[in-house]
Amino acid sequence: MTKSVLVVVESGFEEIELVTPVDLLRRAGAAVTLASLTGSTLVTGRCQMTLQVEIAPVEIDAAQYDLLFLPGGPGVKLMRADGRPARWAAEFVASGKPIAALCAAPLILLDAGLLRGRRFTAHFSTESDLPGAQRNEAVVEDGLLITSRGAGTALEFGLVLVRRLFGEEKAQEIRRAIMA
Repeated sequence: MTKSVLVVVESGFEEIELVTPVDLLRRAGAAVTLASLTGSTLVTGRCQMTLQVEIAPVEIDAAQYDLLFLPGGPGVKLMRADGRPARWAAEFVASGKPIAALCAAPLILLDAGLLRGRRFTAHFSTESDLPGAQRNEAVVEDGLLITSRGAGTALEFGLVLVRRLFGEEKAQEIRRAIMA
């Protein structure tokens, strides 16, 4: 059965943090949907790479997806101001489905009220808002929450997402194929 992943992408996304996990998930066989909050089909990242997204959601039905992925970068500010990503994150958790947040994106999980009593990590730039982050851990899993520190941890993070959706054997297969 195909696993489906919703990725919320906004202008200013961190390219490595988006493309690396999406690539690994697609290699594993996931159906990955990139969604922009603005309605635009083109979204430009922090380093001026422009990607085409598949949908511009008005509302998201968590039942349609197996995982919600929120990449980091300056675009997190726009996602927080919009509010829908935090609401969707809460809906995914309420539905028993995992959420993956990278770099500054755990701030969205904070907005959703999902970090209380949880272990997580995040980019060092979030320290004033997320003082409890496990700064020395590249990827932290706590129940339905999967968090990672930043661009340098995107490969390990992506492999954890593959393992979460497809199992350890598939994650090791992808690891070997890309020589990680």
